[in-house]
Amino acid sequence: MAKKTYDLLFKLLLIGDSGVGKTCILFRFSDDAFTSTFISTIGIDFKIKTIELRGKKIKLQIWDTAGQERFHTITTSYYRGAMGIMLVYDITNEKSFDNIVKWLRNIDEHANEDVEKMILGNKCDMADKRAVRKERGENIAREHDIRFMETSAKANTNIELAFRELAEAILDKVAGKETTDNPDRVVVNRSTGERLPAYKACCT
Repeated sequence: MAKKTYDLLFKLLLIGDSGVGKTCILFRFSDDAFTSTFISTIGIDFKIKTIELRGKKIKLQIWDTAGQERFHTITTSYYRGAMGIMLVYDITNEKSFDNIVKWLRNIDEHANEDVEKMILGNKCDMADKRAVRKERGENIAREHDIRFMETSAKANTNIELAFRELAEAILDKVAGKETTDNPDRVVVNRSTGERLPAYKACCT
């Protein structure tokens, strides 16, 4: 029998409006590639990447969902098994930011209760076309007690960091008590700069 090449498998999901850059984020992370040609995802697609965290090999199975309403029924069926969900909006498109609330509602309706969530404000390299201030992203994340980061698939800003941070939060949850007993580990709340005990980080 083939030897298992990883210790844990985490299923992640990218959701958000069409055109916000979900596929570009996924390709930048999985293949370190970027294309400016926009091809809309049909239904759902996925990539696999194995990373190492705290001495464990973690296989990330990342599902990229279509943002269009007509694929809604197909894509919501993938929420259930997801351990981490990234909600993506485009900082140059206010409507995509306003719809984050709708996507959060979808998660509440279709995903597991303890799923780890993160909001990504993508295309932060396009500062001259910015329509959504960073503070607004931080505020909505704080309001829902979830992580937030601005990213750029084009400039490769925070892409790797976002996936690693989400995977780490899931690992904390999977590891359960062990990580909470480590007094040396401190998590800094990005939005406030407040230092939190490690266990707070996985109780979003």
